[in-house]
Amino acid sequence: MAELRAGFDGVAELYDRIRPTYPPALFEELFARLPPQPDVVEIGPGTGQATGSLLAHGARVTAVELGTNMARRLGRNFEGREELHIVVSSFEDVALPSHSFDAVVAATAFHWIVAPANLEKPFELLRPGGLLAIIDTVQVAAPSDEGFFARAQPIYTTHGQGRDDPPLASPEQATSPFVTALAHSSFYDTPLLFRHRWDQTYATSAYGDLMRSYSGSQAMPEEEREALIAEMSQLIDREFGGRITRPLVITLTLARAVDHPRHSRR
Repeated sequence: MAELRAGFDGVAELYDRIRPTYPPALFEELFARLPPQPDVVEIGPGTGQATGSLLAHGARVTAVELGTNMARRLGRNFEGREELHIVVSSFEDVALPSHSFDAVVAATAFHWIVAPANLEKPFELLRPGGLLAIIDTVQVAAPSDEGFFARAQPIYTTHGQGRDDPPLASPEQATSPFVTALAHSSFYDTPLLFRHRWDQTYATSAYGDLMRSYSGSQAMPEEEREALIAEMSQLIDREFGGRITRPLVITLTLARAVDHPRHSRR
């Protein structure tokens, strides 16, 4: 897992160019529950796909980024923004003042944080009543897919990159894998879940670059990775007219830190 987690740093410029931002409505939900100019820790900001929205809403952001190249690109993207402080560290090991932040935010990065630090460390950093905000990307079944997911899976499987979890049957089923853990945690009140459709469309070359930005692809030998992408590109050109859509739901899970931890609610 550590190797996969660190793999993004080798493609920081590509990641910056190809990875999408997040729905503005997510941040409206979050900031409606925060004080003005909140102090925010962002876990794994990458090159700033969510950071810009946090700053635009007046947050003072401490961005904890594992990769030096990613952190460097993040700094260039927001050069001169005094409200942004970048710390190069794993989130598990970062040294920040306890109970000093209004929110801890992770945009498609929370799954990399090892338990029990994933729930305990945010609680240690949050002021009483502060929010843990987790953004996840969920693929769903929709007509806009035009059958691409089903046609692509044999190619992924052939190259050792198959997946066992098909898209959810409907957007209403989209959830975060952390809702249950948060609901049972002694550190947080009952979590809230919000959903927003956020389909992403890619031309053939752009989808190839998106694949190169994945941690699993980066862990492959270059020759094998490029063979996978070449076969996928041929499929997109041949059967989908050079353009495909990923039907996505972006979820926002909010959990408020309690004043004093209670016994586990399991």
